[in-house]
Amino acid sequence: MRNEFHTEVDCRQKNHHDSRICGDVFLSRMIKEEKRIIAVLSDGMGHGVKANILATLSSTMALNFTIEHKEIERIAEIIMNTLPVCAERKISYATFSIIDIDSQGFTRILEYDNPLAIIFRGPAVFTPRWEKVMLKGENHSGKILNTCSFTATLEDRIVIMSDGIVQSGMGSEKHPFGWGRENVESYALSLIAGDPTISATALSSKILNMAHKNDGYQLKDDASCATVYFREPRKLLICTGPPFDSEKDRVLAGIVENFIGRVILSGGTTADIIARELERKINDNLEFTDPELPPESFMEGIELVTEGILTLQKVSRIIDIYPNHTPGKGPADKIVKLIMDSDEISFIIGTRINEAHQDPTLPVDLEIRRNVVRRIAAMLEEKWLKQVDLEYI
Repeated sequence: MRNEFHTEVDCRQKNHHDSRICGDVFLSRMIKEEKRIIAVLSDGMGHGVKANILATLSSTMALNFTIEHKEIERIAEIIMNTLPVCAERKISYATFSIIDIDSQGFTRILEYDNPLAIIFRGPAVFTPRWEKVMLKGENHSGKILNTCSFTATLEDRIVIMSDGIVQSGMGSEKHPFGWGRENVESYALSLIAGDPTISATALSSKILNMAHKNDGYQLKDDASCATVYFREPRKLLICTGPPFDSEKDRVLAGIVENFIGRVILSGGTTADIIARELERKINDNLEFTDPELPPESFMEGIELVTEGILTLQKVSRIIDIYPNHTPGKGPADKIVKLIMDSDEISFIIGTRINEAHQDPTLPVDLEIRRNVVRRIAAMLEEKWLKQVDLEYI
């Protein structure tokens, strides 16, 4: 069953060495109503702006039509008929790979002209039965799609990539014909053997970095590598704000004490309640690692203790631009790092009004803690496919 594990999805990309924009586009979406995850990678012809436009069109259409459960032949026909025609080559061209995962872990992969996906089952390669589908439409008759389906299990991985990965190093003494899919597969296997729990982000990054190295650190094509990793979920609890009724303080403490995973307490009053109810000591820290925020504190059994609304406000700002953010050592940066390293994030939001935040000169977001948390939750669900639960107390 899908709900027994988390589906981690991430993609790493580098541009052609002479381009400021990537000609590959990766999109992913979690359909909450269906508990379904869709990921699409498209490689536009050439590189730069034109390639990006082609890839953006094809990936967006592929994502939307897959959401609508359209037949694979129809998806391909519509994409190919819609793409603008290149003025130089008189063809419209963008490759695509689509991964569609339902609520039970049943996975379907559809690919057109991208390197064939590599699937791992634990430390070994898993090869499902691939089928070729030949298009019959007038404009694209004879073009071939590759498709397969299987039910994912714990510790399965799917790696999809653009040509920039497998063709890296082409013309070099070591890889005269390019790195090749088989070498990518062998390299990924060695990485998994060295770290059986390597994340989707780390695996994609290492494969991409090796391709970059193969090309002498000047990529001859845009390169993208995306990984889907089915693994045990990492759970995080973030408590912020005191309960509306002080009689619920003990309930909040019980949730914290019995939570299986890491815990963050965001707010001085919240930390005081947990310390009192669980008879634990708060150890204050006087080292200011972020000039915008009060320093973190420490409590036994708690991963992180921070100030409340100001810290969460900065967490929201960081997540909004993540990963294009230079990591710092402050409390908000640490919260973001823990969030990004977690799969299931539960927020417990206290609804007692904090009188300190009712100054009309303060921003609206400081008055209503719930708005900040909702914004964080929305970004985590939409952009990072995290499972986020909000509970008010």
